[in-house]
Amino acid sequence: MHVEFTEEQEALRRVVREFAEGEIAPHAAEWDHDHRFPVDVVRQMGELGLFGIPFPARYGGGDGDLTTLCIAIEELARVDQSIAITLEAGVGLGANPIYRFGTEEQRETWLPDLVAGRALGGFGLTEPEAGSDAGGTRTTATLDEAAGEWVIDGEKAFITNSGTEITSLVTITARTGPGEISTIIVPSGTPGFEVQPPYRKVGWRASDTHGLTFTGCRVPEANLLGARGRGFAQFLEVLDEGRIAIAALAVGCIQGCLDHCLAYAADRHAFGRPIGTNQGVAFPIADLAVMAETARLLTYQAAWKRDTGQPFTQAAAMAKLHATEAAVTATRIATQVFGGYGFMDETPVGRFYRDAKILEIGEGTSEVQRLVISRALGLPVR
Repeated sequence: MHVEFTEEQEALRRVVREFAEGEIAPHAAEWDHDHRFPVDVVRQMGELGLFGIPFPARYGGGDGDLTTLCIAIEELARVDQSIAITLEAGVGLGANPIYRFGTEEQRETWLPDLVAGRALGGFGLTEPEAGSDAGGTRTTATLDEAAGEWVIDGEKAFITNSGTEITSLVTITARTGPGEISTIIVPSGTPGFEVQPPYRKVGWRASDTHGLTFTGCRVPEANLLGARGRGFAQFLEVLDEGRIAIAALAVGCIQGCLDHCLAYAADRHAFGRPIGTNQGVAFPIADLAVMAETARLLTYQAAWKRDTGQPFTQAAAMAKLHATEAAVTATRIATQVFGGYGFMDETPVGRFYRDAKILEIGEGTSEVQRLVISRALGLPVR
């Protein structure tokens, strides 16, 4: 496949890059230091139309596709992964489940604000004792038929965009019967729904992440998202697309490392000449260029398959596996190129180093991706 982008997509790339360099890059270190979620910048992203890229115009969206969304995520991640994951999760985990599986009434109720970036949604899948084994969900939702309400009890962990001042809902998975997992919309502020204090994280410090607790939390029966018992299949479908978007985030991280290293290798002098003249520096930077190119090709091939209606589960797993592991390696290389300065907060590569590790874990660990790929190859993996 030869990756080509349309004129509209290249125009979007320029707009997002300008926004990222002007409105995000100068403040990213401060947000990271303070563990601060920059809600005003997120609203600006909404005004640019970024949260609406893949959704139909009738909900306020841009009638775009996953490829276009990935371009925006990549450009944001070049300067700050925390902001990039806010967009990725806001679209892929917040709005997309409602668009894909919701009734028209649910879409009309929730999508306009989510698509416009006036509100954010979270996706409550992971639990304290159920991460990669999502089938081990312990949260329960019992139908009170007399009241016409679901009664939810349980906990969720590591949920992105779940506790901001503009979060409007969290969609959660819960057991609604023996061997049955369903998906339910829980509006923010619902009695019995408690958002725990934010995590103190190694990386992605400007991203909003919380644990959630549900204690006798009641929501209308009509808040069931899609068919009862289809929750497991729904989140697998959502995660396939999300893995491609995470791969795009990793591509942006690698490209950011390459950009910073090229500039530093030209400006930094040692032994009377730029350090980029030394093979010990030049060769690792060449490796960064190869990583960026190969990760980008895998990512956008997977996005193209999804956008053209082809099977893409294996391609998504390959893109996510390769791009995220390459990103972790790229940040280590970049930190080494910068030497002592790479270990200081004054240079972005140290922040990139901390941020990148979660890429190998979120939305399916590297081990899960290898399992998906192995099964697609026909191996008898249990």
